Amino acid sequence: MTTPEAFDERKARQQFVRDRQKIVFTVAIGALAIALVVSFLFYFGVLGKTATTTNAAQPNYGVTAPCPTAADGATAKALNPSTINVRVLNGTDKAGLADAVSESLTNRGFVSKGVSNYPGTATIKRTEIRFGKNTINEAYTLAGHFNDAILRMDDREDKLIDVVIGSTFSDLVDEDKIATKTDADLTAIEGCKAADQMGDLPKAVDHEAVN
Repeated sequence: MTTPEAFDERKARQQFVRDRQKIVFTVAIGALAIALVVSFLFYFGVLGKTATTTNAAQPNYGVTAPCPTAADGATAKALNPSTINVRVLNGTDKAGLADAVSESLTNRGFVSKGVSNYPGTATIKRTEIRFGKNTINEAYTLAGHFNDAILRMDDREDKLIDVVIGSTFSDLVDEDKIATKTDADLTAIEGCKAADQMGDLPKAVDHEAVN
């Protein structure tokens, strides 16, 4: 015969087991819910963004650029490629890349001023268009032929523009998609400054002056 004490003890054990099961199920469901939320955050790009992605989202990849120049009341216009002097420097470990890019730009009407390797041993990641205060609109015009180039003004006084090819370069923009064709309006890079407000400028890569 089962005693009341044994019955109560069995009920207590059963209740204890049920309570433990509830806790386990609650924790498991909570963990699944958290995992689902985190996976959605990664899927939609809220989490997992790298510093590179953040930098890429900044105007001109975080490098301050000068604004296009124009007479008072006028709109800065893209120039004819035949007036733009370009030297191509290979900043990657891919042999022959500078020659290929220079040839493509020449076919588009730009004036080739030779090719070379970028001096130094460091590999350049992002393609850079380097120019002086006298070729700002020319640099903007040239930049329209590249998908991800940085406009970087340096201390040169002449009219040579250097294109330093970086490792992320894949190809030029398709000719029918170029936004800076001759006489097109030039769009200033967000956060740009007037040329005389650019402050200290980096030193230009050695070159023979082109005027």
